[in-house]
Amino acid sequence: MCGIVGVVSNAPVNQLIYDALLLLQHRGQDAAGIVTQQERKFFMHKAKGMVRDVFRTRNMRALPGNCGLGQARYPTAGNAYSEEEAQPFYVNAPFGIVLVHNGNLTNAHALKAELFSTDHRHTNTESDSEVLLNVLAHELERSTRGVPLNASEVFAAVRAVHKRVRGSYAVVALIAGYGLLAFRDPYGIRPLVMGRSGDTVMVASESVTLEGTGHEFERNVQPGEAVFIDLQGQVHAEQCAESPRLNPCIFEYVYLARPDSVMDGISVYQARLNLGEALAKRLVSTLPPSGVDVVIPIPESSRPSAMQLAQLLGIPYREGFVKNRYVGRTFIMPGQGVRKKSVRQKLNAIASEFKDRNVLLVDDSIVRGTTSREIVQMARDAGARKVYLASAAPPVRYPNVYGIDMPTKDELVAHGRTVEEIRAIIGCDALIYQDVDGMKKAIGSLNPAIHGFDASCFDGVYVTGDISEGDIARLNERRVGGSEDDADSSRLALPNAEAA
Repeated sequence: MCGIVGVVSNAPVNQLIYDALLLLQHRGQDAAGIVTQQERKFFMHKAKGMVRDVFRTRNMRALPGNCGLGQARYPTAGNAYSEEEAQPFYVNAPFGIVLVHNGNLTNAHALKAELFSTDHRHTNTESDSEVLLNVLAHELERSTRGVPLNASEVFAAVRAVHKRVRGSYAVVALIAGYGLLAFRDPYGIRPLVMGRSGDTVMVASESVTLEGTGHEFERNVQPGEAVFIDLQGQVHAEQCAESPRLNPCIFEYVYLARPDSVMDGISVYQARLNLGEALAKRLVSTLPPSGVDVVIPIPESSRPSAMQLAQLLGIPYREGFVKNRYVGRTFIMPGQGVRKKSVRQKLNAIASEFKDRNVLLVDDSIVRGTTSREIVQMARDAGARKVYLASAAPPVRYPNVYGIDMPTKDELVAHGRTVEEIRAIIGCDALIYQDVDGMKKAIGSLNPAIHGFDASCFDGVYVTGDISEGDIARLNERRVGGSEDDADSSRLALPNAEAA
């Protein structure tokens, strides 16, 4: 997953895009990039690192123009250590196009071969986003052959992209001299919203980006829909998919999004409160609340669920862990392997909240289980009599192929194991999971217009309907590698929404 933003205005947009990327920093910290346009010329700066480190004053001064786009990258495929794979990506024909992408193409391998043999286009990286850019460029070239570019030709190109591309994709692209294009895959797996402030139009991954930059939320970009904003700020929109249906990624509500965002009509914060309420009902049937002295969240996105659970069950809620927000990513030095970092560098227990108590720890989800095991041991070391663990999400049993860096199924602690076997591995005295139906009802009740979610990492049902074991194996080959600690932190390495 990544954070993307695009802006068309009548004033310089470099600072606005920078501010928007800061608000999307929780969606990716590996690299960041901004492109602006002035008089048909693109100006780009991108590099590895956090937004605040990538852009200095000299870089911002070199980004003139009244329209542009940006991305905060969280790599799930390709090479995480390559500067070349930082976005935006650029092609010079037709017109000149730059693109940022949030999601993951499940047929990127086949498309890359097709681009070379049939479309005669070259891709220079392992990034599926570069593949997507070249597919879009090829279809724009076809749709505008012999005619000038206007909104109808842009929409024809997006219709062709939908027919060729599989997987998840929320896209913002800038076409030199013409305007900004945003579109979303036919299932709406990854989020995309649009808003305004005066003559400025913004599209972004989350509504908090609009609010934090003084824009008023207007609407979500619909699944399969394309929005073209010309350089005068006029918005053109058209449904470009044959059979669109809204199946947003449920993990956005569980963990990925900021709690102050609203996605597809659902408040992320309220969704997490509802998960806590559903988890409380599960807990009562498994563990007598009278046997729990205190509820403690594992920072940070589990807090709403933990608070709601504690309130409903009448159990004291306490903050028992302090998170060090200044622990950076693991560095790779020449000639060295990746240095494994301990969870204890990131979290510290407040011993007085644990000593001689039966403690219920609440987390948003459990992926590998190695972090959970160490946190449970931290609670014991701090003096807890009993340590129970509850997950606001169901067991993560299957890989995610739509843009979340979930480990392979053999690396998932819940894959092929019973809850009791998982409990023994983690080392807690009791383990309580949310159930899949309970999770879907808790979140889905907030918007009856949503008839389903992509919950594939929990239920193994891939909404695009085209994922085989061979596809998963091939996608795993493209996964970004790293140390076990980095992989375990695939969802934990992001400084959570509240910390972003």
